Amino acid sequence: MNNCLLSGLMSHNDEVNFHIRDATSSPAGAPDSPNTPVSPVTEPINFVGSPPVEPQQSYSPFIELDRATWSRLAHELEQPFDQSDVERLRGLGDQLSLTEVAEVYLPLSRLLSIYVEASAKLREASNKFLGETTRRTPFVIGVAGSVAVGKSTIARVLQEMLRRWPNTPRVELVTTDGFLYPNAELRRRGLMERKGFPESFDRRRLLRFVSDVKAGVPEVRAPMYSHLTYDIVPNQQIVVRRPDVLIVEGLNVLAPPRPRSDGTSGLSVSDFFDYSIYVDAPHEAVRSWYVKRFMKLRSGAFANPDSYFHRYAALTDTEAIKTATGIWDRINGPNLIQNVLPTRGRAKLVLTKNADHYVRRVLMRKI
Repeated sequence: MNNCLLSGLMSHNDEVNFHIRDATSSPAGAPDSPNTPVSPVTEPINFVGSPPVEPQQSYSPFIELDRATWSRLAHELEQPFDQSDVERLRGLGDQLSLTEVAEVYLPLSRLLSIYVEASAKLREASNKFLGETTRRTPFVIGVAGSVAVGKSTIARVLQEMLRRWPNTPRVELVTTDGFLYPNAELRRRGLMERKGFPESFDRRRLLRFVSDVKAGVPEVRAPMYSHLTYDIVPNQQIVVRRPDVLIVEGLNVLAPPRPRSDGTSGLSVSDFFDYSIYVDAPHEAVRSWYVKRFMKLRSGAFANPDSYFHRYAALTDTEAIKTATGIWDRINGPNLIQNVLPTRGRAKLVLTKNADHYVRRVLMRKI
């Protein structure tokens, strides 16, 4: 595997040598001497059910699959989407196509359904062993990534695809936007310029929401967010009622737990995830996608008098580009570098996009 790929995924890449005591170093039954030599492992150790280990093989906790290799996984799978589905699910500025759906997201949805099936079998085996009768709880998938990287579109595509697998007919999607503090509270805290940063979210409420879902609470409610008004919608909520799968999509869903004042740490939202996906792309590409999306919104949603960003609708092209790049460089870019990107290594699967928005590589944590 390309070592540069692990930059940011692992804090270090030190070589660790494991040793075992040589069985011939002392007679049977004789006590070990402090000076008894310890010899390095000369024969690879094979795990049951795994292929033989090749000597001198390089090791990594991740499996890297390029686009061609990953797309071959779809050859035996039937494409459930048509063009109307793609148009309906595609986010503004995303280059989603039927080919992309078939070659990338169809195999991914099948992989996720396999994990859901395996989770159910594990629960059954555990119940049998413990003599318990605990009921199934939702399989929770976290989807993380930068603003404008396309994670919302990917989450919607996976929701629709998982619904079409027989073992996961009920799939719900919740974004963490609803757990942002209301604008009034953000203004009171002086955080409007840091909206999207970890401190702008009601993390305790989000943690309680995901915890309740995994606990099997029959009905769990989440706040509703409006991208038109750029604020929490008063008196409206999203209700989640024990789905087969819940997808939680947001910027910081893979963030580690916050340290407490006494040096200990509590739980993080991702502690309740059964699977996690990070959507990755080069920084400059994401910056460009954000600016292009802003330009489209200027003549679209921003034109609505009720839009929070209506003031941008009258900007010239030059002014709009300057405004969008300023917002990115001041808010979204720093948040990506400081808070979002460092969580990439916590994901079980990383989808890496190239500059044209298409996935070119899949990095998957080994089991």
